[in-house]
Amino acid sequence: MIKISIICVGKIKEKYWLDAIAEYSKRLSRYCKLNIIEVADEKTPEDASDAECDAIKKKEADKILKKIDSQGMVCTLEIAGKRFTSEGFASFIDASSVRSSHIQFVIGGSLGLHSSVLDKSDVAISFSDMTFPHQMMRVILLEQIYRGFRITNGEPYHK
Repeated sequence: MIKISIICVGKIKEKYWLDAIAEYSKRLSRYCKLNIIEVADEKTPEDASDAECDAIKKKEADKILKKIDSQGMVCTLEIAGKRFTSEGFASFIDASSVRSSHIQFVIGGSLGLHSSVLDKSDVAISFSDMTFPHQMMRVILLEQIYRGFRITNGEPYHK
């Protein structure tokens, strides 16, 4: 069974996000071994300079990089990444599972991902030109992974 890890910055506190994550985690359990790894986010001052923002992203990156399995495939979520349809994303997951038994998706914090994490990425993926809260992005990613497995297995899914 393929292993999928979601490495993300920040802890989710809101019950509605936790409920959605739990639901998709349960649904995904029949298709993959899912592991959600949270690393602590750093406090960002309201008026942080570019240098301060880069230092904050670097601290978060150091924590992320410690969690990445060097044998696995790394997919970073980035606005400038590759876009997929749901069917294309399903094919991507299917093809990636042949290449690696461990697919790792990385979601940055409120400032995004540091270049040291981007440099480790095998594939940059974009869900939109819009910016989403990282809590919401985690749920969107889980839903699309679930939808991808449904599509790949020829099972019905909402269009």
